[in-house]
Amino acid sequence: MSYPSHVTITIPPGATVLFIGDSITDAGRDRANPHDLGHGYALIAAARFSARHPRLGVRFVNRGIGGDRVRDLRERWTEDCLDVNPAVVSVMIGINDTWRRFDSGEVTSIEDYERDYRAVLTAAREVRTASFVLIEPFLLPVTDAQHAWRADLDPRIAVTRRLAADFGAALVPADGLFARAAADVGPYPWTTDGVHLTPAGDALLAEEWLHAISPPA
Repeated sequence: MSYPSHVTITIPPGATVLFIGDSITDAGRDRANPHDLGHGYALIAAARFSARHPRLGVRFVNRGIGGDRVRDLRERWTEDCLDVNPAVVSVMIGINDTWRRFDSGEVTSIEDYERDYRAVLTAAREVRTASFVLIEPFLLPVTDAQHAWRADLDPRIAVTRRLAADFGAALVPADGLFARAAADVGPYPWTTDGVHLTPAGDALLAEEWLHAISPPA
């Protein structure tokens, strides 16, 4: 799978940046508190950006929901994305579309996955003229059974890369990032179960996310 050419997204002063996706983004956030960013990569990335650029007054919002597939994201897109009015939308979705195939036999075809993913990005571009950061779904296998997931997940990663190119989005190549990180030390410094991240894993992903964005010149 090839990567699209490198794109960096500029966050303008006073902008709202939305993190949206599944449990990796959700990271235990308090759903009753719209300002809560959870305890994962979204919190770390937002805190580091704000510490480096405090005068910009950028607002960060987390609308990750654990267990979500891309179809779930599409169903809640108006309320959880468009109504937030973000200038930048950061999306991480896909691992549950693969996981549900193996734990409950619920299959999301690659065609349906791309259709729904493309639809939400198109809506955000047309309604809010948003810019995008797309984070690849990833897997760090910790069981023999998880190695079989790659045949289902790899095409979803390819879709994410294709959509990043089509929409001029910044791409966070998370799958390769964690594969390289685990090459010498194994998966457990970074993940608890092959999917969810440790604090170190969240910090690594946050740093990669920050490489994909920039403040105004």
